[in-house]
Amino acid sequence: MLLTLVYRSHISDSVLPASLEEMVSRANIGNERNSITGILLFDGMHFFQLLEGPEEAVDAVYNTICSDQRHNNVVVLMRDYAPSRRFGNVGMELFDLRHHHEDVVLQAVLDKGTSKYRLTYEDRALQFLCTFVQAREKENYLEILPADSWSFIADESLKPEAGFIFPEMKDYSFTYQPIVDPLSREITSYEARLCGPGGCSPMEYFSALSRTTIYEADLKTKKLAFALAQKMGISDKTLTIKLLPMTLVRVPDAIGFLVHEITAHGLVPEQIVVAITENGVVTREDNFVTALQQLKASGMRLAIDDFGAGSAGLLLLTQCQPEKIMIDRNMICDIHTSGPKQAIVQAIIRFCSSLEISVIATGVEKAEEWMWLDAAGVCNFQGSLFASPRLNGAPVVAWPEVKQEYLLTNRNL
Repeated sequence: MLLTLVYRSHISDSVLPASLEEMVSRANIGNERNSITGILLFDGMHFFQLLEGPEEAVDAVYNTICSDQRHNNVVVLMRDYAPSRRFGNVGMELFDLRHHHEDVVLQAVLDKGTSKYRLTYEDRALQFLCTFVQAREKENYLEILPADSWSFIADESLKPEAGFIFPEMKDYSFTYQPIVDPLSREITSYEARLCGPGGCSPMEYFSALSRTTIYEADLKTKKLAFALAQKMGISDKTLTIKLLPMTLVRVPDAIGFLVHEITAHGLVPEQIVVAITENGVVTREDNFVTALQQLKASGMRLAIDDFGAGSAGLLLLTQCQPEKIMIDRNMICDIHTSGPKQAIVQAIIRFCSSLEISVIATGVEKAEEWMWLDAAGVCNFQGSLFASPRLNGAPVVAWPEVKQEYLLTNRNL
């Protein structure tokens, strides 16, 4: 199939713009050999390129582009398919925005078009090009340091105690994973996640239950979560627990049970955040919203978990606004290279800021993911980059530190 790929990147400090002509000349030969069209723009600091050609060939060229040390912060803005080429002449064409007015460049690009229908800037790929030429999105160019500029050092002062033992653990248990503010070196919360015996999937526990008892079991397991939190000594930190969405509706006086167990284990309702999964099934919507209102009236706080993975999150925001949202891991994965994910997460951050809702990025595994999200305005993170979940206790946290050799060459850090 014919693939169109559009990306943006930042020129490396060591590269002289005068060397671009030689780079384009080499790329032109390679593109002709692989039947690829490349329209490259350069504004003195950033590259923008539109690639068209056979899918395998474009992917191979793009993989080479990503490993090229002459630029960094490579972000795919669009990857899509088309019935025919916009630009039929293969090779590479450079448009240097430092030397030409934007109107001249925009018209020159259109003049290169060879499609059956006259090219216009209503075409989505060309809209990206127009936006770059007119510098309309530069405030969203969040550029980050190389991943190897950071070390993640385990905090030995947080050395965990041995795991605790309770009778219920023969049927189920909990893992605990902190939510952290890395640059402040602060643990802000712990999340208690239900699991089967020995840390296996909770489905092993739920699969043995009938449909009529699953919600009551979901609720009653939280007694162990509070007991473990008490033993861990979570102090003034919050504790996040997850509930199936309909548990609060199907179990009589579910909120009363939670409040009783919270206080019985030396905690207060204001310490507890109840996370409802966005993609969970809600069948009695009015009763569900009423239950959430009662939950908040008790002092407990509300979070929407796996935000971005389902279809109910935005509706929940209008019906019963949470204190926190936890962005789904699939939205976080490789966000530093994905323009669509960046646009969506930046929109989430903006509307959460307007509604005074805290944003938590979950499943953060790479330094680049953390750096980009931090630059975008996220302060709270959860993921194996900082601490993996630990069965029946709190794990050690690894805090980020800029490597000394990098500090010497980057005085502004």
